[in-house]
Amino acid sequence: MKADSIDLREKVVKAYEQCDTFIRKVAARFGVSQAFVQKLLKQKQVTSHVQPKKQGVALLRDGLQFYSKLKT
Repeated sequence: MKADSIDLREKVVKAYEQCDTFIRKVAARFGVSQAFVQKLLKQKQVTSHVQPKKQGVALLRDGLQFYSKLKT
């Protein structure tokens, strides 16, 4: 699955933060799901950015490198 563009992610979060509105209205405006908007808002709160998380092989590779560093 292809990650949504960072531009879209930033626009969604900005629209929610600037407008005193509901998540469902922001989701409808941008054609995304309510769960996606909630996920972005949570990610922005926790990590202070909305870049897509690593997926698949990249995530596995980074995890294995981290684990191997712990063992040594």
